Amino acid sequence: MASSLLRNPSLSSSTTTPSLPTFSTTITTPLSFRFPPSHHRRRSSSASLRLSCSISDPPPPLPPHPLRRRRPDYIPNRISDPNYVRIFDTTLRDGEQSPGATLTSKEKLDIARQLAKLGVDIIEAGFPAASKDDFEAVKTISETVGNAVDENGYVPVICGLSRCNERDIQTAWEAVRYAKRPRIHTFIATSDIHLEYKLKKSKQEVIEIARSMVRFARSLGCDDVEFSPEDAGRSEREFLYEILGEVIKAGATTLNIPDTVGITLPSEFGQLIADIKANTPGIENVVISTHCQNDLGLSTANTLSGAHAGARQVEVTINGIGERAGNASLEEVVMAIKCRGDHVLGGLYTGIDTRHIVMTSKMVEDYTGMQTQPHKAIVGANAFAHESGIHQDGMLKHKGTYEIICPEEIGLERSNDAGIVLGKLSGRHALKDRLTELGYVLDDEQLSTIFWRFKSVAEQKKRVTDADIIALVSDEVFQPEAVWKLLDIQITCGTLGLSTATVKLADADGKEHCACSMGTGPVDSAYKAVDLIVKEPTTLLEYSMNAVTEGIDAIATTRVLVRGSNTYTSTNAITGEEVLRTFSGTGAGMDIVVSSVKAYVGALNKMLDFKEKSPKKIPSRNIKVTA
Repeated sequence: MASSLLRNPSLSSSTTTPSLPTFSTTITTPLSFRFPPSHHRRRSSSASLRLSCSISDPPPPLPPHPLRRRRPDYIPNRISDPNYVRIFDTTLRDGEQSPGATLTSKEKLDIARQLAKLGVDIIEAGFPAASKDDFEAVKTISETVGNAVDENGYVPVICGLSRCNERDIQTAWEAVRYAKRPRIHTFIATSDIHLEYKLKKSKQEVIEIARSMVRFARSLGCDDVEFSPEDAGRSEREFLYEILGEVIKAGATTLNIPDTVGITLPSEFGQLIADIKANTPGIENVVISTHCQNDLGLSTANTLSGAHAGARQVEVTINGIGERAGNASLEEVVMAIKCRGDHVLGGLYTGIDTRHIVMTSKMVEDYTGMQTQPHKAIVGANAFAHESGIHQDGMLKHKGTYEIICPEEIGLERSNDAGIVLGKLSGRHALKDRLTELGYVLDDEQLSTIFWRFKSVAEQKKRVTDADIIALVSDEVFQPEAVWKLLDIQITCGTLGLSTATVKLADADGKEHCACSMGTGPVDSAYKAVDLIVKEPTTLLEYSMNAVTEGIDAIATTRVLVRGSNTYTSTNAITGEEVLRTFSGTGAGMDIVVSSVKAYVGALNKMLDFKEKSPKKIPSRNIKVTA
C-alpha cells in the first residue's frame, strides 16, 4: 500500500491477527428583496467541508490513478481475480427509502452518472415496480449510464430490484434490459418470524417460489440474476443452505446474504458467510454478496467481516443512507479495504476511484437533503479537522501523526494549504481556480451565475470562505427541475402586528403569480402565500436552519421536509405496502427568510416533479430573473 495512503510506516504486511470487528432572529422592520439574475436556485448544503460535485457533460477526466489495479473483466457468476471485491451501490434504491430522501428522475440520473465516475461495479437503480416514476428512472439510467463504456471497457451493471413474483420481475426486466449489462435482483424472506407472520408460508413453499422465480428471470433473457434470502441473519442455517442451493440450480449468479435488521455482530456475520461458502451445494458457481443494515452501528464492520470470510460483492450506499439506521457506507468500506486490504484482509481491493468519493457524497447529501453528521467517517466535516493542541502540534510536525488517510485521496483539498483568499475584489479567474481546486466543473453559464452571486455575497462579507462558495454552488447545481420559481418576496414583521408576506412566483410558462398572506412569523406568512399560488395540499413535516460559517453575516442554509396528499405514494420494496412519499428541499441565502422560501419552493418542485401529470417543466438554470 502506498505510503501516501498509509501514514503510519509501522504498518506492514507482517500483521497477522485480523480485527473484524435554532438558528433564530427577530425582524422588526419591513424587508423587501429583489433577486438578481438566477437568484432563484434552491439546492444547497450546510456542510462546511470543501466538498464537490459536477453534473456537466462531460467534465475533463482526472489523470489515471497510480494506486488502482486493473478491474477484472466482468463475468456475472465469477470473478477471475479472487482478491477483487465488487462494489454494489444501492443508494438509488435502499438509500432512497430513507424518510425524506425522495429523488426526482433527473436527480437519480445525475447520481447514477456520478456513481459511474466513482467506478462502482453495480448500480441498483431502483425498484421498477414501485411506481411509474421509478420504472422510468431505472429505464433511463439503463439506456444512458448502462451503455456508457469508457476507454478501459468499464460500464456499470444496472440492476433492478423485484419481489419474488412474475409481475415485479417482468417489470424489472423491462426497465433494465436496455443496459449493456442488465441484472435482476429478486428476494424473498427466509427467517422463521417472516415466514410465520409476513408470508404465512411453509419453508417448502418459499423454496419453490424462489426456485421458480429465478428460473422465470433467466427465461426472460437475463443472464445476471441475484437472489437474496431476506433476513438471512436470523434464518435457520440448514434452510439457507437448501434454498440457496436450489436457486443456484435455477440459474442465480449472485447470492446476496442480507443482515436485514442489523442484528449480527462481525464475528457472527463472518461465520455466516463462511458457513454458507462451506455448506451450500454449487456455491463455487456464484458470487457471494453482503448487505448489512446499521441498526447496531455495525454495518461496515459486518461487511468487512463478510468480505474477509469470502464474500466478493458488498452492497453499500453513499453516506450510509437507507432504511431505519441506514446501510454500510460505501466510503467507509472502500477506504477500509484500501487502507487495510493488503495488511489484514488478505490482499482485497476494489475498482473504486476514491478521488470521486467526496464529490459523490456531496451530491447525495444535497439531492436527498440528508445532512451528513460532522463526525461521519471519511466525509464528515470533522474527519480531517484537528482542534486538540497535542494533535495540532503533531500535525504541524508530520501529518502522519494523526491522519491515516491523505484527504486528497478522497478528493478533498485543504483550503489552508491553497493560499487563496477570495473577497469583493477577486475576479472570475480566481473564483474559477478555487472552484476547480474544490472539485467543481461548471459550464460557462453556471460559472457566470455563480460569479454574480459570489460578488453579491462578497460585497457584504469581507472574506468569502470555501463553505460560502460551496453553499452558493450547491444552490445552483443541486436543484429539482422548476415548475415554480421564486421572483420576489417582501416581508413585514415585528411586535406591532401579524407578519405579512407578499410573494411573486413564475410558473413553467413564465406567467407571474402574486399572493399576500398573514402568519405567526415571516416564514409562516411567506409559506402561506406560496401555498395560495401553488394550490397543492402540503404538510410541512420538518424545518431546520444552519449557518454555513460563524458570524452574523453568514450564509444560511435551510432544509424542509414536506408531505403532499394521498396521491403521492409508492410501493415499499420490503413490505409491499403503499407508502406516502415525503419530499425535501434546501435553500441558501444571506437572509434567512429568502433561504427558507427557496427551500420550500424547492420541495414543492420536487413533489410536483414526482406527480405523474405535473405541469410542463423547464430547466431552472435557464431562467433569468430581472433585477
